[in-house]
Amino acid sequence: MNSYSIADSPRERLIDREISWLAFNERVLELAEDQSTPLLERCRFLAIFSSNLDDFVMIRVATLKRKIENGITKSNTAGIAPLELMSTVSEKIQELVERQTNCFHNSVLPSLREQGIDLISWEQLSEDERKYVTAVFTTKVFPVLTPLAIDPSHPFPYISGLSLNIAVVLKNPDSAEELFARVKVPSNLPRFIQTSAGDTKRLIATEHVIIANLHELFHGMEILNNYMFRLTRNADLEIEEEDSEDLLASMEQELLRRKFGPPVRLEVDRDMESELLATLMEELDINTQDISRYKSPLDLTGLTQIADLDIPSLKFPSWSNQVAMDLRAIGEDDDAGLFEVIARKEVLLHHPYESFNSSVVRFLETAARDPQVLAIKQTLYRTSGDSPIVQALIEAAEAGKQVLAVVEIRARFDEQANVRWARKLEDAGVHVVYGVVGLKTHAKLSMVVRQEGGVIRRYVHIGTGNYHPKTARLYEDFGLLSADALLGDDVNKLFNQLSGFAPQTHFARILVAPRTLRKGLLERIENEIENQKTGKPAFIRMKLNSLLDEEFIEALYKASQHGVKIDLVVRGICAIRVGVPGLSENIRAVSILGRFLEHSRIFHFANGGEDEHWIGSADLMHRNLDRRVESLVKIVHPEHKRTLNRALDGYLSEETSSWHMSIDGHWNRLTRSLNDKPLDDFQMKALEWYRGRA
Repeated sequence: MNSYSIADSPRERLIDREISWLAFNERVLELAEDQSTPLLERCRFLAIFSSNLDDFVMIRVATLKRKIENGITKSNTAGIAPLELMSTVSEKIQELVERQTNCFHNSVLPSLREQGIDLISWEQLSEDERKYVTAVFTTKVFPVLTPLAIDPSHPFPYISGLSLNIAVVLKNPDSAEELFARVKVPSNLPRFIQTSAGDTKRLIATEHVIIANLHELFHGMEILNNYMFRLTRNADLEIEEEDSEDLLASMEQELLRRKFGPPVRLEVDRDMESELLATLMEELDINTQDISRYKSPLDLTGLTQIADLDIPSLKFPSWSNQVAMDLRAIGEDDDAGLFEVIARKEVLLHHPYESFNSSVVRFLETAARDPQVLAIKQTLYRTSGDSPIVQALIEAAEAGKQVLAVVEIRARFDEQANVRWARKLEDAGVHVVYGVVGLKTHAKLSMVVRQEGGVIRRYVHIGTGNYHPKTARLYEDFGLLSADALLGDDVNKLFNQLSGFAPQTHFARILVAPRTLRKGLLERIENEIENQKTGKPAFIRMKLNSLLDEEFIEALYKASQHGVKIDLVVRGICAIRVGVPGLSENIRAVSILGRFLEHSRIFHFANGGEDEHWIGSADLMHRNLDRRVESLVKIVHPEHKRTLNRALDGYLSEETSSWHMSIDGHWNRLTRSLNDKPLDDFQMKALEWYRGRA
């Protein structure tokens, strides 16, 4: 399209989801490429970029390949057919991987060396280092290795997904025949090995150590060459819940099947000889389009080990979160005091700036041991391996309290952990359910039922983030602790829906997907249009992880066409087009990425001057609105509204460093003002503000 006007075709109205997701991961890569980012944090962003890309290939590219294999040619909602999209996605992935490789080899690696952090090869080891590393190999690595030969009596081995492998080309001295073997680099060992005891700054990749000692695995053979390769498999799960009599058992079976998903991508050394590559392609059923060739090391997720080195000067400044203002006066052993504070006034929490452990974890641990608490109900989507929240639920059940846990065992890539938690909770006497058939439970809810002087009072927590104490220090989220009777009744009804049968439930202060959330938000967008028409204050501000749903995008286009100003803060996928004359010239979209992962969802409507705010678990995507149980809670206290406004104002400020979407869908990073003044890091400003409150 040469000039932008009111768009008619799907391509002119929507940005494809896969292309938009790759643009998000490109923003992550830009943080690694930025030399003003602390060096070890650049390593971390390179690792995050790699991990993100693995997930994308395992799920999204795998789904796209399946469509092509099934002969689907119909264009998607953005007007792109599967074959064309696969070509575009493959080309973009290769471009980004080349940028990542260049960033690592030409910028990060030399900078590490300048700081005395050497990632060295076997040839660079001193004699003493070689002795030390060889001893490590002999005692810790060699016993774990299993070389697998490939010949008529040894069929091509199974290659597990995301494993790092060494393809070894050998020759038997008694014959001229070249042979091939595969050695898997153990994933349960550190990716890098210290070159001497106590020296954390000279490291060698584990695969380099294995390669240098291949003769120990193939005695009597001549080793001609070796190359690294890595396979990605389809990791999407498919469970027919309606046909499953035991969802937990079905999930356990499906997790076993996931290990054997069809190959999706093959990463190889760029120097791998063509004959060997052809063999791998044939055995793994991989096409040329599915191959990424680049300079080793493959799999930069291992850079997390480097990023974790204890060198504070090469990391973001240290920080400590604060106890929420309203909870500071409560003594450490004053269990009743916690409930008294929440009963007097709702408490708005902002993590990680305000401590998750001293608020949400304490809320549940206190409830577990409080003799006046009769019942606890809890949703669990993702949590940590040593979760104090799960331990609190177990403690409560063992103390005779009624405990309900709604465990989402289909939380992607946490399925195995959640299956284990479900079994452990059941063994402790917790009532474990898996939500509503056909719907994932993504709502973030806790409810404590307490008897107080002959009166039953319900205390609730409802938030935007997972009940995961470790990621709560890395993810930005909001949460609300409340004893409001209306909200308590709403959350109680929702738990009854999740554990029993109550499809016609009505709610006073929450919106719930899939029944009322879509309708409720669309009505509020329409209300802003009506207010704009009648001259009342009208605007919309939303902070989201993803914006993809076509109905909402069209509703926002309509609002823009009627003059409603719309500000969007979107971390990830953003399918809307902004600034198109006659369509979206009143819409702008910004993205914030940094040391914390922006995870909260906030919806702010001018509402004719009576500001209306909602927070919760739902993004504007089909899956959230139609295939998940999600919840948003209305924020009612003026002080809490001001807190949310201050956050939104900061995200959207022209003084904040951020990415801005342009009319053609590209994201442009702004780090300096027009007069070349550095723009603010919003997350650092927020840290300073909460520290100042303390």
